[in-house]
Amino acid sequence: FTAIDPIKALFWSAVVNGVIAVPIMAMMMLMAARADVMGPFVVKRSLLVLGWLATGVMALAVIAMVLTWSN
Repeated sequence: FTAIDPIKALFWSAVVNGVIAVPIMAMMMLMAARADVMGPFVVKRSLLVLGWLATGVMALAVIAMVLTWSN
């Protein structure tokens, strides 16, 4: 049907998704903490810490992937 290997396409889509997720998560965390953006729905401190922790773990995973990548 196409020349694209579906398994490779799934693999690369997961890689791109993981890399792009880090800045998106960071932007979401910054916006969630701003009262002028969220109004009365500003995220609580505990969720803010948890969100930044998850963002940091994702960033470390991307860094580890880049450092251990081999052809």
